[in-house]
Amino acid sequence: MTRTAIIAGRGALPAALAAAVDRPFVAALEGFDPSGVEPDLRFRVERLVPFLRRLEEEGVTRVCFAGAVQRPRLDPALFDPDTATMVPRLLAAMGQGDDATLREVLAIFEEAGFALAGVEEIAPAMVPDAAVLCGEVTERDRADAARAAEIVAALGRVDVGQGAVVQQGLCLAVEALPGTDAMLAGVAAIPVELRPAGTRGLFYKAPKPAQDRRIDLPALGVETVRRVAGAGLGGIAFQAGGVICLDLEGMISEARARGVFLWARAA
Repeated sequence: MTRTAIIAGRGALPAALAAAVDRPFVAALEGFDPSGVEPDLRFRVERLVPFLRRLEEEGVTRVCFAGAVQRPRLDPALFDPDTATMVPRLLAAMGQGDDATLREVLAIFEEAGFALAGVEEIAPAMVPDAAVLCGEVTERDRADAARAAEIVAALGRVDVGQGAVVQQGLCLAVEALPGTDAMLAGVAAIPVELRPAGTRGLFYKAPKPAQDRRIDLPALGVETVRRVAGAGLGGIAFQAGGVICLDLEGMISEARARGVFLWARAA
């Protein structure tokens, strides 16, 4: 019988996924508690092997990673002997960037005998297929989305970010380490006279080109819709089948209220 562990970070996604499975076991990385669900266990990377054994004892057969984390500070004094043997492997991956680190983490869980599930497997409705979900998408919007998709693909190939803002073919901002909210706040602060006249532009989001979609898919939520509207943009376009929508109904309702579009764009 399958039992799923939600390996949780911050945000609302772990709670949403826990609600979608029977008997979930929620394990949060220490210091990165999720919202809306109390973890069954908190763990540290320095004691990764004992944590994997605990999952086995709990009858876990499948794991799903969900929520936001940053690289934790590792304390050498806390490593148990078994996990210590993995340190060179983990440090080598960390030195190659986030994508390499995530791939190494997935490999460790698979080697321990756990199946890996992506969000779309557990809660497919949270990863919408291609459709205009709300509002009107113009030809100018389609051209801006195509331009933004090129930019985001280029960012992804060098492991930088998963989002960009484009208005009338001009890139106003790209997503980097500070994240989506900081990027949109920066766009909102751009003086009107510096922005192209006649169109509102859009925010585009997509996974990195070579990303393993079982982990770290980009996510959007109601607050993203609010920030996009507050930045004076016309809407949100995102890669269909590649972006998590937290509370899709709420996003659509907010988008209608604020006069912006939501578009799941075919890749």
